[in-house]
Amino acid sequence: MAAELHVELVAADRQVWSGEATLVVARTTSGDIGVMPGHQPLLGVLESGPVTIRTSDGATVVAAVHGGFISFADNKLSLLAEVAELADEIDVKRVEQDLERAKAEDDAEARRRADVRLRAATAAR
Repeated sequence: MAAELHVELVAADRQVWSGEATLVVARTTSGDIGVMPGHQPLLGVLESGPVTIRTSDGATVVAAVHGGFISFADNKLSLLAEVAELADEIDVKRVEQDLERAKAEDDAEARRRADVRLRAATAAR
């Protein structure tokens, strides 16, 4: 069994992250899933939530992902997201303001997006 898998995290507008990893945790419509080298092939629908990537060099990469697909075969994991941003790209103060505005406007979708971004940003710190 291989000790690492190749990961591609791609959003509709750009490649967000690419590299070797030992573990990826993502939220699917069936629940949270962890993928390690040698995992059974899979195809699933991504839910909005943080994606955590444990890189081969021991670092952790966290991204906020909003919708898309996950597929794994031959030790290659593809996360094809509608929207994705790395935790270190997220402006926490702005997201907190977005979350307060969404609560005030009773906008459930905007609140969910802001919550996912905030969870990803704080998980990486």
